[in-house]
Order: sequence, then structure tokens, then C-alpha cells
Amino acid sequence: MISLRPQPFTGVNSKQCHSLSPSHLSRPSLPNLSHKRPSLPNLSHKLPSLRLSIRAIDAAQPFDYESHLSHRFTKSTKLKIAIVGFGNFGQFLAKTIVNQGHTVLAHSRSDYSEKAAELKVSFFKDADDLCEEHPDVILLCTSIISTEFVLKSLPLQRLKRNTLFVDVLSVKEFPKSLFLQTLPQEFDILCTHPMFGPESGKESWKGLSFVYDKVRIGNGESRELRCERFLDIFKNEGCRMVGMSCAEHDRHAAGSQFITHTMGRVLEKLSLDSTPINTKGYETLLNLVENTASDSFDLYYGLFMYNKNAMEQLERLDLAFESLKTELFGHLHDVLRKQLFGKAEEGVERPVDRIFLPELPQNGRLLSSRSENANKETS
Repeated sequence: MISLRPQPFTGVNSKQCHSLSPSHLSRPSLPNLSHKRPSLPNLSHKLPSLRLSIRAIDAAQPFDYESHLSHRFTKSTKLKIAIVGFGNFGQFLAKTIVNQGHTVLAHSRSDYSEKAAELKVSFFKDADDLCEEHPDVILLCTSIISTEFVLKSLPLQRLKRNTLFVDVLSVKEFPKSLFLQTLPQEFDILCTHPMFGPESGKESWKGLSFVYDKVRIGNGESRELRCERFLDIFKNEGCRMVGMSCAEHDRHAAGSQFITHTMGRVLEKLSLDSTPINTKGYETLLNLVENTASDSFDLYYGLFMYNKNAMEQLERLDLAFESLKTELFGHLHDVLRKQLFGKAEEGVERPVDRIFLPELPQNGRLLSSRSENANKETS
């Protein structure tokens, strides 16, 4: 900061007086007296003087170059992310995103204003107001069955033309197709699936899988960097980053996630209770029931409805249960024969058949019926 202070005038010598302009000095009118010599007035008390003195030279200024560069760097590395669907999973992601220094906006059909304020998130009840904030990323955290309705209700014309759209659904081919059909060509698309949730990831995300597919990222360094910065949110938390196509993801998910949820819900129907003599295996089953029961049925229905591989897995599960019952009843039949015929069949070895299911057919092919499988085995 530079301050100006007036300094006292120390006087004017005779040489300085001759340099003063007439506007500063006015000669008095003198009578025509040849024997008297006029005297100059004393001006030391009439002429003020201002001098500059430097009081400080290193104070922070509003347009300080270093702070300006720091602000530009922070702005270039942080994102403005709008979460659409601010339920449990949206809040779960928002907490970590905010902690990493990104700006988070939120919109949902329900009013989560208070919860958003706790998480330092700006909540918008109106989708138009949200889009007018021009976020860098639209992150859809809706349920599978409501995604299409929510996406088509957004005022896309109020967004920047190259906005990045990201989903976190448990199925991938469905949102990919929906995005490509609905969003303008200028918008970028990134399909992702965090393979964890509020329960499994409440302590840490380290080592947990994060699947992603860069469906459509436009040309330009800024757009590629924006996509990478979003992925860095999960990479910085220690997630295991898995690049995978949407079709491949759905094939794997049907054999893992859908089967897991199905078995958990089947066991839930049995109303299993903890006992004083629980084994480790039984504890695992109880935990499975607890984890799957905490998710909504809409999620499970979406896994079935929007993954074309789910029906094949459900049919295979049914076949596996039937083959297991056949094997059990086959052993029971042998016991009954021994009781009925006694020693008559001693020394006669009967083959023990164990039924295995055929390999899962490729997508689009129907599973063989039980009668067809039996005919193949006898032929």
C-alpha cells in the first residue's frame, strides 16, 4: 500500500524565490519613492508543499498476479458438477466430491435443501435454475426405471453445448443407448458404474472397482481433460479403475450382481434368523440378505428389466435348482431300493450320475429345455 502524506515546508531561499511563478507571488504596489527600496514579503508560512513517501511495498492487492494465477489454476483443475437425483447414492457421492474441492450442485424431485446445506451443496428445486448455472458435468444418480423420464425432462437448451453427461446406473447398455438417442451430438457421454454403495463404501473406496466407458468424448484438449478430471475423483480415492465396454459390463454383471441380488432376495423370503451356533458361512448369508434388502426393489427390477442377460441367468438358476433336486432324490431312491430289495442287489454297482448345466449360450439364443437336455444325455 502506498500512502500520501503532506510534508512541512522548510522555507524558500533567495534563489528559489526567483523561480516562483507570478501566480504564486504578487508584488505590492509601491509608492514612487526613490529613496526607499521595497522588501519582499516572507512567504514561508504561505506556500504548502506535498511530498510522496512510501509506507509499504508488499501488500496483497485485489489483482495481484500470483493470486490471479493461483485462482486460474484452481479453476482449471476443479469441476462444477450437477447431481440430478439427490437420494442416498447421490448424497454418498457428493460428500467425497465436495471434500476434493469441486463445486457441487444438486436437483431432485424431493426437497433435500437441508441435507444439501449440511454437505455444502447448492440445492435447486427447479431444473431450469440448475442448468442455468452451466455445470461442467451432469451426473445422473436416478433409479434405473426413472432415468429416461428424468433425462427427457431436463432443459438441455440451457446447458453449455459441450456439457459432459455421466450416469452411475448398475446397467450400462440401456443408458448408453438412451444418451445417444436423446442428447445432442455436441454433448459428451461417459457411462460409469461404481461397484460399491453407501454400505460397502462407507469406510473407504480403496480397492473397490469403478467401471467406465468413454462412449463419446469430443475432440479438444479441454474436453478430454474434463473427462479425466472426473475419473480422477475416483482414482484419487484409491478405486480400481476398469475400462470396459457397456456390453461386456452387462454380461459380467448378470452373472455376478444380478445373481447376488437374486440369492439375497430368495434367502430373505426364508426369514433367516441368527442362531447361537452360527457358522461363518451362515454369517455370510445373513450379511448377504442384509445388504440386498437395504436396496430398493426398483433396483433389483431394473437389473432384471434393463439387462438382456438377466433372463438367461434366471433360467440357468432355475435349471440348477432342478438338477440339484434331481441329484438329491436320486440318492434317496438308491436308499429306498436297498431297503426294499435288501441283499438281492448286493454286488451290483449302480452308476452315480451327477448333472451339470451346459455352458451359458450366447446372447440371442434360447436355452435348451429340460427334455432336450435329457434326450442329449441318453443319446
